[in-house]
Amino acid sequence: MSPSADERDRIRAAMDRILAGNPERSNGALTIVALAVEADVPRNALTQRHTDLRNEFYERTRERGAPPEVETRLRATITKLKKTITNKNVELDQLRSDVPALVRAVNQLTLENQQLREALMKPDTTVVPFPTRRPLHPND
Repeated sequence: MSPSADERDRIRAAMDRILAGNPERSNGALTIVALAVEADVPRNALTQRHTDLRNEFYERTRERGAPPEVETRLRATITKLKKTITNKNVELDQLRSDVPALVRAVNQLTLENQQLREALMKPDTTVVPFPTRRPLHPND
């Protein structure tokens, strides 16, 4: 498949629209994928045939002073993941500190359970009679 004659012109026009913030076909992201969509060309047109235009797009993006959208999204994701890791580490530390207390409680309950089982196995010869109930009224 040979590139169309106006492919370079469409890429340059798409580059101008994206950098101006007026995309027509793409989401306007500062990425090669968005540029390819905006120019209505295959992505490999920028990564293989027109590498000079790809490099120009990256250079013009850097000149704007703003990082590419992909970088911004990745940095936000990294920040979110670092916060998640910190929270999980705090939770893990708490769980680790709870384990010894839980082990002690299980050991204590196991010992008490064993003592109760042993007490049930022994015949109890001591019988304590309950006092007989006396009527409250002499006529009862």
